[in-house]
Amino acid sequence: MPPARLAFLDVFRGFALIVMVLNHTGRWWIGREMGWGRYWLVYVTVTVAAPIFLFLVGFVLPLSLHRHAGDIVTRSRLSAYWRRGATIFAAGVLLNVIVFGSIQVASLSADDSPLAGGVLQTIGLAIIVMTPTAALLKWRAGRPALLGVALVGYLLFLAAFEPLKTWLPNHPLIALTLFLDYPPWPWLCLVLVGLVLGWWWRDVAAQGPDAPFFRNLTIVGVVFMVLAVAAELVWPSSPRIGFTRDRVLNHHWTPAPITALWILGTVFVMLAFFYWVCERRGWRPQWLVVLGQTALMLYFVHQVFVYTLLGDSWLAQRVLGAHAPHLNFHQWWKYWALNGLLMVACVALGYAWQAIKARSKG
Repeated sequence: MPPARLAFLDVFRGFALIVMVLNHTGRWWIGREMGWGRYWLVYVTVTVAAPIFLFLVGFVLPLSLHRHAGDIVTRSRLSAYWRRGATIFAAGVLLNVIVFGSIQVASLSADDSPLAGGVLQTIGLAIIVMTPTAALLKWRAGRPALLGVALVGYLLFLAAFEPLKTWLPNHPLIALTLFLDYPPWPWLCLVLVGLVLGWWWRDVAAQGPDAPFFRNLTIVGVVFMVLAVAAELVWPSSPRIGFTRDRVLNHHWTPAPITALWILGTVFVMLAFFYWVCERRGWRPQWLVVLGQTALMLYFVHQVFVYTLLGDSWLAQRVLGAHAPHLNFHQWWKYWALNGLLMVACVALGYAWQAIKARSKG
């Protein structure tokens, strides 16, 4: 059986972190007057970064659970995963307090509340929910059944989309906590897909060569991508590829079927690609591995830096006064140069974080 810590998963997660940083700086550091370049950057990155993180939440869970196929769900194991899920959920709430608590009061909106849902809250909830759900994977029929649940859950969201648009404005607390940025419904469906595929892969890896699994996954991913492109050609949107063809609920984005197919296809293909180059070809850039291994901490810290310290926030004004920066790039080379420096800082911080953890354990 392969080791619990696999380089290709760390590299894949590190890649997703880079894309996530570009999404945040694209939205917060570039003026809208930069036009379609900014639009495409934000749209492409939003369809890549968070979906990878959410998919991997499910995919990596069987790494530890698979070794206990006879008794997957025990009280101690549930407690350990639930504590981790609760910790990540609390980190999302703390991030809201630090980021939104520092914005000028006059600019506060519903989205700026510490109670606002976010990707960290969804990840934490996914760990709590998926750990007991994994017990169903012991039975062969449970795996396709859970994939069916994921599909039905997404289709039910599409069916409920219009009623939800009418219902949520009258229920602001539910809208704020459960239907904001990457809401549990329908994004837990993607986590569920990752959970099933992760278990299938661990089954294959335990029995012998696992390369055919990723070859088949690549084929399925390519088919999904081709179907998405064909659907876009038959039912074009305006702009050709963009937010207008997706669902916007409570002022936040959720992929429509065409985009959902494309996301699944690209995640499958990229997962297989990183497996091949890292595990089969031995390409393991240490800096990217470090980014993946410290992704949670870096996700938290970079948002505080990008949005709070370099944004138009109360904290920046209080600490730096008249010298507080407000980034609004009008030249692409400046934007990319500062992003390069930011990524160097993230890598350095990742190495430092690992050194601190190693010293504390020692």
